[in-house]
Amino acid sequence: MAQISVPSPADFHVHLRQGKLATLVTPHVREGGFALAYVMPNLKPPITSTAQALAYKAELEAIDPTVEYLMTLYLSPDLMPEEIVKAKEAGIVGVKSYPRGVTTNSDGGIESYEMYYPVFEAMQRVDMVLNLHGEVPSDAATNTHVLNAEPQFLPHLHSLHKAFPNLRIVLEHATTRAAISAVKACGPTVACTITAHHLALTVDDWAGQSFNFCKPVAKFPDDREALREVIWEGHSRFFLGSDSAPHPAHSKATSTPTQGCAAGIYTSPILLPLVAHLLESFGALDKLDGFVSTFGRRFYRRDLGAEQTDRVVLRKVSSIVVESTYGSGEDIVVPFWAGKEIGWKIV
Repeated sequence: MAQISVPSPADFHVHLRQGKLATLVTPHVREGGFALAYVMPNLKPPITSTAQALAYKAELEAIDPTVEYLMTLYLSPDLMPEEIVKAKEAGIVGVKSYPRGVTTNSDGGIESYEMYYPVFEAMQRVDMVLNLHGEVPSDAATNTHVLNAEPQFLPHLHSLHKAFPNLRIVLEHATTRAAISAVKACGPTVACTITAHHLALTVDDWAGQSFNFCKPVAKFPDDREALREVIWEGHSRFFLGSDSAPHPAHSKATSTPTQGCAAGIYTSPILLPLVAHLLESFGALDKLDGFVSTFGRRFYRRDLGAEQTDRVVLRKVSSIVVESTYGSGEDIVVPFWAGKEIGWKIV
């Protein structure tokens, strides 16, 4: 195919940060080809109330009003069932769960799920989505580490689905064959996002390379193959959530004996061409429409109506070199695949 037309692509997991960094990166959602952004709440301080979420949405709309921002709350002890009802009425779509300390700005994450069952019951009742960062914290006593943190989390997914069968749950940024199998084994209320960078990377790519380091880390070649296979299959409960997570270049490129480099990979400015390039590489280009638009929109009740004609056109090109940086001064960010070539361009 020399040209592809995709209906209103939607990114169902993106970090847009705050302050100057938000001003820099928020316009990149549209630049990367996307009309909808499902926005993560792990700011400083985290978004734990309806008022905070609406204020953050207003800030993002002031930066770029051409994108539809779907807002989320951060699961914490401060979140009560009454706030869930209030959030739903205000148009907030989901609640994000971060296990404590597993990724950026997750120090206020949860220790166990049982205490949040009243919150989950309220979410199930009003039809909000529970988004799960699917890892458990590292623990030498149980041999838990970054490479097996996701498989060890999966029993929690099954327990939550069993306890709340009508609660829509999304296992975020899956990286393992075990995670793909676990989601498939659940009912239609459980879905899964897959990032662009996890379709490209394995453990060898981030070991020693800070700009390819994210949480969850990329795993083994067979795990990457499982992610590709489920997209090639066209399974409707697996769709794009970029987990695009910008950090200032100095926090990615440096570490100290007491502080590691920041975890996060930035894909927003090149996202749709990159996804097309990657899907083409494993024979799934014909699945692009479902993966970046139809499947996620259907799960999130954001289906496109007949009157919605917003489409993004991609054209096959010999090569486009990814820019090395965006921004200036202390606010420079480095995108994924900086300096490499992509074979598709938004026209």
